[in-house]
Amino acid sequence: MTNKSAIKQASRAGRKPSLNAQHIEVLRAITQEQPRSSLEEVTRELDRRTGVQVNPVTVRKALREAGIERLKPLRRASERAAVQGSTPARYGYTDAHRRRDGASGMNTDLTDAEWALVRDLFERDGQRGAPPRFERRLMLNACCYALRTGCAWRLLPKSFPPWQAVYMAFKRWAAAGLFEAMHDRLRQQWRQRMGRSPEPSAAIIDAQSTRSSAQGGDTGFDAGKKVKGRKRHLVVDTLGLLLAVTVTAASVQDRDAAAQVVAQACTKVAGLKKLYADGAYGGRCAQAIEQAHAISVEVVRHPGNRSTGTWQDAQQPLWPEVVAKGFVVQAKRWVVERTHAWNERARRLIAHHDRTRWAPVAWVWLAEARILASRLAR
Repeated sequence: MTNKSAIKQASRAGRKPSLNAQHIEVLRAITQEQPRSSLEEVTRELDRRTGVQVNPVTVRKALREAGIERLKPLRRASERAAVQGSTPARYGYTDAHRRRDGASGMNTDLTDAEWALVRDLFERDGQRGAPPRFERRLMLNACCYALRTGCAWRLLPKSFPPWQAVYMAFKRWAAAGLFEAMHDRLRQQWRQRMGRSPEPSAAIIDAQSTRSSAQGGDTGFDAGKKVKGRKRHLVVDTLGLLLAVTVTAASVQDRDAAAQVVAQACTKVAGLKKLYADGAYGGRCAQAIEQAHAISVEVVRHPGNRSTGTWQDAQQPLWPEVVAKGFVVQAKRWVVERTHAWNERARRLIAHHDRTRWAPVAWVWLAEARILASRLAR
């Protein structure tokens, strides 16, 4: 072979491919472990495992040549899932759920067992000065009544102290972080009762838009949910217990407020290693959180998500058919959705009536602490 023909054959060969057979096997494993991940997430995971930095277009071409394609569900499902023969058990309202009237005559009052769990946070023995004019337990019961019923401060029943005194106590306790400290103590006790470690290692993040009244302070419009009001951003553990909460205008995107609430959760719980989120936190937001706090972010997407679809290997068909079937309970994400439902038991949290932003945050901490106190006192 002459030198001229050798040079011509070398020019036809071109440069070596960026991904070899070993990289293809790694891509196959990634798509099997994370079938609903986006192309950018697959590229970052390949870089993390092999150290190869390639363009997502190269990864898509390699997947297509390996027979791995992304199937997107139909826009409308032709058939619904078959109805199961056995009907699920219904949880009725029994005597175990009923509460006896407290000292103020309201069934929203703390019981003796519940008050014993948090008494030292609100009553400081041995301090100087005149004794308090009103009992701290009665003041806390008034806050719980306003939380549960959603009434205005001026409409508190006469069995409670004057509303001015109750409001000033609520403001002072919220500024001191007593409601958050109350919840954190009860959260650790409940986790230990459930056989878990006091501090979690995994968390879930989500946001909820709620309406606000005319005097509800600064608000915004959530175009996706068609809600004008504010938005609550929550980070909870795998039991649905609150770790951090922030309140913003409803017009603020979920990914824009994620940095603040995740920073609060990581500051409180130093052992967080995993964070589950929905598609709104994917992409650059998830990457920024991973770099800032050294935790792994897993985006859990709906099986009917048409923007990403599902990766399917032609050689090993793990998912024979991908069809949207309406409401589907999402793994890990349903935990924080249940926490939103718990908060809606308190009528004060259904709509925002406070002009300030610290008050909605304090109401959320008190609502979650109230639920944990009721559980631990049983």
